[in-house]
Amino acid sequence: MKYAEEGMQYHLQIREGDVGKYVILPGDPKRCEKIAAYFDDAKLIADSREYVTYTGTLDGVKVSVTSTGIGGPSAAIAMEELVRAGADTFIRVGTCGGMDLSVKSGDLVIATGAIRAEGTSREYAPIEFPAVADFTIVQALTASAEESGFPHHLGIVQCKDSFYGQHEPEKMPVASMLMEKWEAWKRLGCLASEMESAALFTVASYLHVRCGSVFLTVANQEREAAGMENPVVHDTDRAIQTAIRAIRHLSCNR
Repeated sequence: MKYAEEGMQYHLQIREGDVGKYVILPGDPKRCEKIAAYFDDAKLIADSREYVTYTGTLDGVKVSVTSTGIGGPSAAIAMEELVRAGADTFIRVGTCGGMDLSVKSGDLVIATGAIRAEGTSREYAPIEFPAVADFTIVQALTASAEESGFPHHLGIVQCKDSFYGQHEPEKMPVASMLMEKWEAWKRLGCLASEMESAALFTVASYLHVRCGSVFLTVANQEREAAGMENPVVHDTDRAIQTAIRAIRHLSCNR
């Protein structure tokens, strides 16, 4: 791959040394500034396409935040280029829609693994290969959520490419397939649905780096369908705080 400038990563527009080993990965570029506010001496490093990068420190440890945009393809590009720039530990911070009835709006979901119902991971690994989170990151996220007293769940999340295929499956040409698989995921105890972790976990395995995910549950369509309480929650601050505290745990034990 030839870059516009020697050593410059084509999409993120960063170079080696621009980012820390620890990187938080939100989807929305607008969340980067909010996350960077938790850093010391945060500076905007790059703003290119859907990718916004800030770098600062936490307790003297160099850390970064880079947005990935929506979905597996752009998330995989972000991880590939961040690793080339020196990063090796990633925490995705995002939102999800609950599936299991126990997952309430505002709860955190910490992914232990992801269903590969998307396309990006298939260009990295055969479908038999599992998309799993790094165990040390899962431990750090769990400890962080427990210390903060945030309601949280650990388990499998489902990753898809079509947002409306989840929310309006009956309108799709493959409606029966989508609805049949959704019921299977529910029966298997899948906690929530989102769009990036399967790709990120698989790419991390290929690159031999660490990755985990923590999500804010915006709402739960299954609770809605069951007539249960289901407010819509948008504040991602608990998920962000959990990731920040987790990085502190990880950097102390490195």
